[in-house]
Amino acid sequence: MKRALITGITGQDGAYLSRLLLDKGYEVHGIVRRVALEDPEHRLWRIRSILKKVILHSGSLESYASLFDIVEKIKPDECYHLAAQSFVSYSFEDEFSTINTNINGTHFILSALKNKAPKCKFYFAASSEQFGKVRKTPQTEETPFHPRSPYGISKVAGYELTRNYREAYNIFACSGILFNHESPMRGYEFVTRKITNGAARIKAGLAKELQLGNLDAKRDWGFAGDYTEAMFLMLQQPEPDDYVIATGETHTVREFVELAFGHAGLDWKKYVKQDEALFRPAEVNILCGDYSKAQKKLHWKPKVNFKDLVRMMVEEDLKLVSPHS
Repeated sequence: MKRALITGITGQDGAYLSRLLLDKGYEVHGIVRRVALEDPEHRLWRIRSILKKVILHSGSLESYASLFDIVEKIKPDECYHLAAQSFVSYSFEDEFSTINTNINGTHFILSALKNKAPKCKFYFAASSEQFGKVRKTPQTEETPFHPRSPYGISKVAGYELTRNYREAYNIFACSGILFNHESPMRGYEFVTRKITNGAARIKAGLAKELQLGNLDAKRDWGFAGDYTEAMFLMLQQPEPDDYVIATGETHTVREFVELAFGHAGLDWKKYVKQDEALFRPAEVNILCGDYSKAQKKLHWKPKVNFKDLVRMMVEEDLKLVSPHS
C-alpha cells in the first residue's frame, strides 16, 4: 500500500486530494495544527466524512523539528505540499508571516524528505499568482514571473526551491502552477465563495447587499476536484516536471457575479456594491493558463466548465442557508 503525506489536508485541495488517494487505495497521512485537533468541528469540517480513514499528525510548517519527525515516522512514498497562507489580500496585511511561513515551510519539508525519505515523490502547489504582471497571455511553463503580492513572491521562492532540490539532490520534485480553482469547499474569504454565499444569503433574506472589490479583474477559474487529479498524475510520471494547470478561459469577476446571482434568481445590480477599500494595492488584471503540456504529457484536461462550477457552488450555498439544511 502506497503512503501519501499531505500538508494542508484540511483545506479545499487537501480534502479533494485525500478522497482521491483513498479511492486509489493509499494510506493517507495529513499534517494539521494542534489547534485543529482540539477544535475538529470548525477546523476539520472539509474532511469530516473521512476522518476515520486518514491519519492526522500534529505539526507546524514553522517548525523544522516537527516536520522532520513526521517524515521520519511515516517515510511517505508521495508528499503533496499544499499548505500555505494562501489568501492574497491578507498577504499584503501581513507580508512577513506570509513570506516566512510559505518559504520556510516548503524548505523545511524538502529538507526533511531529502534526509529521511529521499525516494519520496514531492508535489509543490505553485500558483498562477507567480505570473502577476503578465508578459504574455495565455501563460505557459515558460512565461517569466512578475509576482504582484507577497503571496506570489513566496510561491516563486517555493517553486525555485522545488526545482533546486530536483536538480541538486535528484529528488522527484514537481510543481503544479495551478490557476484559480474553486468548489463548494472554498474558504469564505475568497471572492468566488464570497459571491456565491452572498447571493444565497440575500436570497434567503439574511443579507441585503454584497461588497466587492475590482469587478473587472479577469481570472481563469476551474474546479478544484479536477485540479487535484492533475497533482496526482504529476507524481505518476517517469520523470519529474512542472506543469500549468488551467482551463484556458478567462472570465471577469462581474461575469461570476452575474451568473451566481442569476442562478439564485436575483438581479445582481440591485445588491452588489463596489468598495475601493477591497481593491488590491497591486492588482493582477488578467490570468489565463495554457494547459497544453499537461494535456499532452499527463493526458489531463478540465472536466467541469465555468457555468457548471458557479452553479455547483451557488446550489451548495443555497442549501447551507436553507432553514431545512
